[in-house]
Amino acid sequence: MRHIEEHDRQHDKHAHEHGQEPGTPQSQQHTDPTLYRTPAEAVAAPPEKLAYVAGFDRSAQRPDALITVDTDPDSPTYGRVLNLAELPNLGDELHHFGWNACSSALAHADHHLPERRFLLLPGLRSSRLYVMDTQPDPVRPQLAKVIAAEELAAKAGYSRPHTLHCGPDGVFLSCLGGANGADGPGGVALLDHTSFEVLRAWETDRGPQHLAYDVWWHLNHNVAITSEWGTPSMVEDGVNPELLLGRKYGHALHFWELASGRHLQRVDLGDQYQMALELRPAHDPEQEWGFVGVVVSVEDLSASVWLWHREGTGFAVRKVIDIPAEPAKTEDLPPALQPFGAVPPLVTDINLSVDDRWLYVSAWGTGELLQFDVSDPFHPRKTGSVRLGGITGRTPHPGAPGTPLTGGPQMVELSRDGKRVYLTNSLYGSWDDQFYPDGIDPWMIKLDADTSRGGLTVDNRFFPHGDEFQGLRVHQTHLQGGDASSDSYCFR
Repeated sequence: MRHIEEHDRQHDKHAHEHGQEPGTPQSQQHTDPTLYRTPAEAVAAPPEKLAYVAGFDRSAQRPDALITVDTDPDSPTYGRVLNLAELPNLGDELHHFGWNACSSALAHADHHLPERRFLLLPGLRSSRLYVMDTQPDPVRPQLAKVIAAEELAAKAGYSRPHTLHCGPDGVFLSCLGGANGADGPGGVALLDHTSFEVLRAWETDRGPQHLAYDVWWHLNHNVAITSEWGTPSMVEDGVNPELLLGRKYGHALHFWELASGRHLQRVDLGDQYQMALELRPAHDPEQEWGFVGVVVSVEDLSASVWLWHREGTGFAVRKVIDIPAEPAKTEDLPPALQPFGAVPPLVTDINLSVDDRWLYVSAWGTGELLQFDVSDPFHPRKTGSVRLGGITGRTPHPGAPGTPLTGGPQMVELSRDGKRVYLTNSLYGSWDDQFYPDGIDPWMIKLDADTSRGGLTVDNRFFPHGDEFQGLRVHQTHLQGGDASSDSYCFR
């Protein structure tokens, strides 16, 4: 709590220096310049100089870490790992993480002076939550607080935290499991913005929702959306073939009243479309559409991206992108795929640029990162792709042409101006083992994106990999000052 208490003291000192009393409405105070009122302001802001990456030890024999990487092209250490901030425990498996504050805070005049300062890191296996302070030294974040699994269970009724977003009433933490060993239902815990204490479960009426994964919203329309993966027992040991072929993984979206946590509507994509994961709503706060990625169809091993959109008083969905499986020799496939004779694309992440024009799709199985122009979200147009790694391709980085890559484009993060695309290659430890049984050698790759006509180019100067990560696999990336998946905007 030392860092958090110091944060409060600095806030009061700052308010006094600017002729304000502590507690002055946020709209009347100076705010963090990285909290942008509009998407256009975010696009025009200075570029990031640091990236933060979640790193985990598959063997659980050493601590996981928050990794800092230099993204300043004018720096002598560009593309290098600058620091590993190790956690104090073993076996967390860091996965997704996020900021304590983002642009959504600007909608609330009574919000305690928001500052994009703390990164909250959930342990997907341990159910612990770590709060890392990026000040005063952004390169070397320090541990400020640990929220025990017992607090999450006692106050919200959940376990296995997966995804978090800073929201209008607190930090929203999506969880896969229930409390005290219960496999489900999963749902969303609400945390205090400042103290990071677990407040309660967000849902007040969950309706038919049972499986959980991501949570996002259309802030100005009082609408939240959640997606579905599976309960802890369904995912923790890898893909369960019986569950997959039995069409038991998640395949629906749920729409909610954001302010109350009341379930409004369930929209089923069809049970052949297994694992509806990442949600990417339009950044334009006046719009009510967004994309969700689907990992696999049990009918043909294809992957897909779907569009949700307002239709009358509710929401409808339609498939707008289809990515087919690729034939492969049986002997080139891992045991889990040999019966099928093909490599599934396995869309495990998608990301939407802040200007809502470009959609990026990670096909972790085939090793392809695809770019689509979604100026018309109902009719995406493919404009570029890059091959890196892949189950059978092992396509090398062009800067190291003699070294086949393990894994494939998995988590994808975009700079606010959309010109830089960052990729990492690990999905989830047990799933890595199934699809890449020879192991995952960690890498992080940057692509340069043409934001006028489309197209992607690999940056040969940026390639932290292997021993630079000190044996840790790398998952999600967030950028200093925000990125395409950190913020929801209140104004046009």
